[in-house]
Amino acid sequence: MAQEIKKSEPAAPAARATVDPFTAMRAEMDRVFDSFLGRGWGAMPTVFQDFPRANGTMPSVDIRDDEKEIVVEAELPGIAEKDIDVTLRDGVLTIRGEKKGVREEKKDDYHLSERSYGSFQRSFRLPDSIDEEKIAAKLESGVLRIALPKRPEAVKAEKRISIASK
Repeated sequence: MAQEIKKSEPAAPAARATVDPFTAMRAEMDRVFDSFLGRGWGAMPTVFQDFPRANGTMPSVDIRDDEKEIVVEAELPGIAEKDIDVTLRDGVLTIRGEKKGVREEKKDDYHLSERSYGSFQRSFRLPDSIDEEKIAAKLESGVLRIALPKRPEAVKAEKRISIASK
Protein backbone atom coordinates (compact mmCIF):
# COMPACT_ATOMS: atom_id res chain seq x y z
CA MET A 1 0.00 0.00 0.00
CA ALA A 2 1.46 3.33 -1.01
CA GLN A 3 1.47 6.29 1.30
CA GLU A 4 1.35 9.85 0.21
CA ILE A 5 4.08 11.96 1.72
CA LYS A 6 3.37 15.65 1.84
CA LYS A 7 6.13 18.17 1.75
CA SER A 8 5.81 20.58 4.65
CA GLU A 9 5.68 24.29 4.00
CA PRO A 10 8.72 26.20 5.16
CA ALA A 11 7.94 27.92 8.45
CA ALA A 12 7.79 31.69 8.42
CA PRO A 13 10.56 33.30 10.44
CA ALA A 14 9.40 34.14 13.95
CA ALA A 15 8.91 37.83 14.70
CA ARG A 16 11.82 39.09 16.70
CA ALA A 17 10.85 40.66 20.00
CA THR A 18 12.57 43.84 21.07
CA VAL A 19 15.26 42.92 23.59
CA ASP A 20 16.89 45.25 26.06
CA PRO A 21 20.62 45.32 25.14
CA PHE A 22 21.64 44.82 28.78
CA THR A 23 19.39 41.78 29.08
CA ALA A 24 20.92 40.34 25.90
CA MET A 25 24.44 41.04 27.21
CA ARG A 26 23.55 39.42 30.54
CA ALA A 27 22.20 36.31 28.76
CA GLU A 28 25.39 36.04 26.71
CA MET A 29 27.55 36.39 29.84
CA ASP A 30 25.49 33.66 31.56
CA ARG A 31 25.99 31.42 28.51
CA VAL A 32 29.77 31.97 28.57
CA PHE A 33 30.04 31.25 32.31
CA ASP A 34 27.84 28.16 31.90
CA SER A 35 30.11 26.85 29.13
CA PHE A 36 33.22 27.18 31.33
CA LEU A 37 31.93 26.39 34.81
CA GLY A 38 28.90 24.21 34.17
CA ARG A 39 25.20 24.92 34.22
CA GLY A 40 23.93 27.44 36.75
CA TRP A 41 27.15 29.34 37.50
CA GLY A 42 26.25 32.14 35.12
CA ALA A 43 23.00 32.85 36.94
CA MET A 44 24.58 35.07 39.57
CA PRO A 45 22.27 37.71 41.02
CA THR A 46 22.42 41.02 39.25
CA VAL A 47 22.68 44.34 41.03
CA PHE A 48 19.66 45.71 39.16
CA GLN A 49 17.22 42.82 39.52
CA ASP A 50 15.25 44.34 42.41
CA PHE A 51 15.16 47.89 41.08
CA PRO A 52 12.18 49.10 39.08
CA ARG A 53 13.49 49.98 35.63
CA ALA A 54 10.58 50.20 33.23
CA ASN A 55 8.68 53.02 34.90
CA GLY A 56 11.75 55.05 35.91
CA THR A 57 10.98 55.20 39.63
CA MET A 58 14.57 54.63 40.80
CA PRO A 59 16.01 58.13 41.20
CA SER A 60 19.48 59.11 40.03
CA VAL A 61 21.71 60.22 42.89
CA ASP A 62 24.89 62.32 42.94
CA ILE A 63 27.15 62.34 45.99
CA ARG A 64 29.87 64.95 46.52
CA ASP A 65 32.39 64.99 49.34
CA ASP A 66 34.39 68.10 50.13
CA GLU A 67 36.35 69.19 53.18
CA LYS A 68 33.33 70.51 55.13
CA GLU A 69 30.37 68.35 54.10
CA ILE A 70 28.97 65.53 52.01
CA VAL A 71 26.12 66.50 49.69
CA VAL A 72 23.60 63.97 48.36
CA GLU A 73 21.39 65.12 45.48
CA ALA A 74 18.57 62.91 44.23
CA GLU A 75 16.54 63.66 41.11
CA LEU A 76 12.86 63.38 42.04
CA PRO A 77 10.90 65.20 39.31
CA GLY A 78 7.16 65.26 39.79
CA ILE A 79 7.29 63.90 43.35
CA ALA A 80 5.73 66.03 46.06
CA GLU A 81 7.57 66.74 49.31
CA LYS A 82 4.84 64.91 51.24
CA ASP A 83 5.61 61.72 49.27
CA ILE A 84 9.32 61.72 50.25
CA ASP A 85 10.75 60.39 53.51
CA VAL A 86 14.38 60.94 54.54
CA THR A 87 15.61 59.05 57.62
CA LEU A 88 18.88 58.36 59.41
CA ARG A 89 19.24 55.19 61.47
CA ASP A 90 22.43 53.55 62.75
CA GLY A 91 24.58 55.58 60.37
CA VAL A 92 22.48 54.74 57.27
CA LEU A 93 20.76 57.54 55.34
CA THR A 94 17.60 56.33 53.59
CA ILE A 95 15.59 58.19 50.96
CA ARG A 96 12.24 56.61 50.30
CA GLY A 97 9.18 57.77 48.47
CA GLU A 98 6.38 57.09 46.07
CA LYS A 99 5.79 58.45 42.60
CA LYS A 100 2.17 58.80 41.57
CA GLY A 101 1.06 59.67 38.09
CA VAL A 102 -2.48 60.34 36.90
CA ARG A 103 -3.50 61.28 33.37
CA GLU A 104 -7.08 61.88 32.34
CA GLU A 105 -8.32 62.98 28.98
CA LYS A 106 -12.00 63.36 28.09
CA LYS A 107 -13.26 63.97 24.57
CA ASP A 108 -16.63 63.58 22.95
CA ASP A 109 -15.98 60.06 21.71
CA TYR A 110 -13.59 58.67 24.37
CA HIS A 111 -12.39 58.89 27.95
CA LEU A 112 -8.73 58.08 28.76
CA SER A 113 -7.64 57.47 32.35
CA GLU A 114 -4.13 56.25 33.21
CA ARG A 115 -2.62 55.85 36.64
CA SER A 116 0.92 54.78 37.45
CA TYR A 117 2.51 54.24 40.84
CA GLY A 118 5.96 53.24 41.93
CA SER A 119 7.87 53.36 45.17
CA PHE A 120 11.61 53.65 45.61
CA GLN A 121 14.18 53.42 48.36
CA ARG A 122 17.89 54.28 48.29
CA SER A 123 20.17 53.83 51.31
CA PHE A 124 23.72 55.01 51.93
CA ARG A 125 26.08 54.20 54.82
CA LEU A 126 27.53 57.42 56.20
CA PRO A 127 31.01 57.84 57.66
CA ASP A 128 31.40 58.47 61.39
CA SER A 129 32.64 61.98 60.67
CA ILE A 130 29.09 63.29 59.93
CA ASP A 131 27.46 65.63 62.46
CA GLU A 132 24.02 63.99 62.60
CA GLU A 133 22.42 66.92 64.46
CA LYS A 134 23.09 69.36 61.60
CA ILE A 135 21.82 67.36 58.60
CA ALA A 136 19.48 69.44 56.40
CA ALA A 137 17.33 68.48 53.40
CA LYS A 138 15.66 70.71 50.80
CA LEU A 139 13.50 69.90 47.76
CA GLU A 140 13.78 72.42 44.95
CA SER A 141 12.87 72.09 41.25
CA GLY A 142 12.58 68.30 41.50
CA VAL A 143 15.98 67.83 43.14
CA LEU A 144 16.29 66.71 46.75
CA ARG A 145 19.50 68.11 48.28
CA ILE A 146 20.72 66.66 51.58
CA ALA A 147 23.64 68.46 53.24
CA LEU A 148 25.60 66.28 55.67
CA PRO A 149 28.08 68.54 57.53
CA LYS A 150 31.21 66.97 58.98
CA ARG A 151 32.13 67.36 62.65
CA PRO A 152 34.71 70.09 63.35
CA GLU A 153 37.33 67.54 64.41
CA ALA A 154 36.85 65.70 61.10
CA VAL A 155 37.50 68.89 59.13
CA LYS A 156 41.26 69.10 59.40
CA ALA A 157 43.84 70.62 57.13
CA GLU A 158 45.28 68.21 54.62
CA LYS A 159 48.89 67.35 55.35
CA ARG A 160 51.20 66.63 52.46
CA ILE A 161 53.52 63.70 53.07
CA SER A 162 56.80 63.72 51.22
CA ILE A 163 58.00 60.60 49.46
CA ALA A 164 61.64 59.67 49.90
CA SER A 165 63.50 58.08 47.02
CA LYS A 166 66.55 55.84 47.26
